[in-house]
Amino acid sequence: MKVLVPVKRVIDYNVKVRVKPDQTGVDLANVKMSMNPFDEISVEEAVRMKEAGIATEVVVVSIGPQQAQETIRTALAMGADRGILIKTDAMVEPLAVAKLLAKVAADEKPDLVLLGKQAIDDDSNQTGQMLAALLDWPQGTFAYKIEKDGDALKVTREVDGGLQTVKLQTPAVVTVDLRLNEPRYASLPNIMKAKKKEIAEKSPADYGVDITPRLTVVKVTEPAARSGGVKVEDVAALVAKLKTAGAV
Repeated sequence: MKVLVPVKRVIDYNVKVRVKPDQTGVDLANVKMSMNPFDEISVEEAVRMKEAGIATEVVVVSIGPQQAQETIRTALAMGADRGILIKTDAMVEPLAVAKLLAKVAADEKPDLVLLGKQAIDDDSNQTGQMLAALLDWPQGTFAYKIEKDGDALKVTREVDGGLQTVKLQTPAVVTVDLRLNEPRYASLPNIMKAKKKEIAEKSPADYGVDITPRLTVVKVTEPAARSGGVKVEDVAALVAKLKTAGAV
């Protein structure tokens, strides 16, 4: 089984995001960037599949600026075999990402595309579903557990009512959720080995995909500051406060 794992370079989740003064977007100057946390989980799962003898090759693909090579190198240090960088400095919307990944899938012919359910920068939660539609492949979203079942995959999904298990014939698209696994830290020897692994550079034009944005960002603002709490003397005062505030 060949596994294709898309990864995205985003602002590190530990960093407090700042909005530009002109409200045109988020300030990326001198900000620490890292791999999208959900994509770390998908890389970890693909590497575990390879270690278990289920997967034969793990290919990582990223769409972004030259610095996205660092994100790919992180995935290679975790155990992926090779990488593909589709280089662009433009903001790429989920539909364009899905179209590019569909072209990569046509070239690489993976049995499984394993990606994070969403990126923490735009929170779109669209790429996996769009990719499955473009490829006309079965999909399992919000994966809590992935098991090999003969020539198929059993994917246990996190849903509002609990867990749901679906059986997918490969090739398939699976998006992973937070509780699937705990990503490993790359060891120093593996980081050194990752420097020698292949990363092929492509461009959107190589795949014939138009990445022109279809949406226009009107304004970006920070969330409203939370107001301070109020102390009350007893439960009766609390109930009265809630009633007057319209909460009860």
